[in-house]
Amino acid sequence: MVTGTVDVRRGSDFAGLCRQVRAARLLERRRGHYAARIAVTGLAFAALWWMFAVVGGSWYQMIVAAAMGMVFTQVAFLGHDGGHQQVCRSRRGNDTIGVLAGDLLVGLSYGWWVDKHSRHHAHPNQEGYDPDIGDGVLAFTTTQVAARGGAVGRLVARHQAWLFFPLLTLEGINLHVASLRSLLQRRSARYRRVELALFAVHIAGYLGAVFLVLSPVKALVFIAIHQGVFGLYMGCSFAPNHKGMPIIPEGADVDFLRRQVLTSRNVRGGWFTDLLLGGLNYQVEHHLFPNMPRPSLRRAQALVRAYCHDHRITYTETSLVGSYLAALRHLHALGAPLRVRG
Repeated sequence: MVTGTVDVRRGSDFAGLCRQVRAARLLERRRGHYAARIAVTGLAFAALWWMFAVVGGSWYQMIVAAAMGMVFTQVAFLGHDGGHQQVCRSRRGNDTIGVLAGDLLVGLSYGWWVDKHSRHHAHPNQEGYDPDIGDGVLAFTTTQVAARGGAVGRLVARHQAWLFFPLLTLEGINLHVASLRSLLQRRSARYRRVELALFAVHIAGYLGAVFLVLSPVKALVFIAIHQGVFGLYMGCSFAPNHKGMPIIPEGADVDFLRRQVLTSRNVRGGWFTDLLLGGLNYQVEHHLFPNMPRPSLRRAQALVRAYCHDHRITYTETSLVGSYLAALRHLHALGAPLRVRG
């Protein structure tokens, strides 16, 4: 049985929704939109590095560092879209965008991320399958809480709701380290040699520029602010999507439509929310149609919401603040047994 109000009926309900989406031509490529988005994001990325060179050794560079953290995340969103084959008609074109955005500009392994993210999309919030709720620093399931050993592990789990946002500031560094580890270990990865080369160029260029322009102390502060903002922004963009939504037990069998809709949460908002969250605020639609171009998600929402209503499938949508509160309440509730034990 699935945790929460999840209907485990099987069937072909998704086929009807697919027909509606295809009839509305929402899966067609939006090359003009992406050309403009890539150009604007690329200009912002280049402008910040130009500003970095102009500002020089001043402490004002810390403002540049924070801005870079924001723009790096927007570049990562483009890599995300490429990884889902949303941008170009060919896989090679999408993979090129993903490798350049990820390995070269941001310093994240595209191949590692695609593998991990694909497993998440196949089994969102399902124990034993979804790497995003795998055992780590935080506990996302009752099983993980029960298995917590060691004083530090139990302490973190007890207070994980309070630690959630502070720990996100370390997520950028964690992503870089995981990427490097994957590139060194996974010798059969499809683009491994290209990724290694571009990843090395990124690290050498980034550290070289920062330590060439800034004093050692300022360079370290710059890196801390930049990577902290990047990790926090990335984490805050992905956290509203599934945290606090129903958890599917490892052996449960749920049809595709309900598995994707019931474990996902949308975030209400207008064009600014779309920009801020890189389209991830339409998480339900994105999970149902991962290769749907980002600008088509808003139009698809009306179709998906109505279809779920007709089929009596709970469609969850909340404010951005509400999504964070739901995630924090979930984490706090999971840690309750450890707080009772002391």
